[in-house]
Amino acid sequence: MEITAFSVEEIKDPTNIIEGKRYEFLLDIEIDEEDELYSEAGIEVRVIIAQQDEEIRLLNYFLIDKANNEILDFALEEEEEAMILHFVSEELNTEENAGE
Repeated sequence: MEITAFSVEEIKDPTNIIEGKRYEFLLDIEIDEEDELYSEAGIEVRVIIAQQDEEIRLLNYFLIDKANNEILDFALEEEEEAMILHFVSEELNTEENAGE
């Protein structure tokens, strides 16, 4: 699995009930043709991230077949989740450093 493109948006909490920040990442991923998740149109991962102080956590994610925008009933492997968490952590840290 390889991340080929992404977008990120901060999710606002108008009630201020949630502590910290929430982000939604949309990741385009490239998957090997031999993988059961493979789709010719591509796969997108919608990831919800929580950040409080220095801690960044993966709250939830959805795998979406870009051919029909259908949510797939699959879970990522632990290594893939760790790879995504590392990627989004790097992006959030880069974004914070750029703002300083």
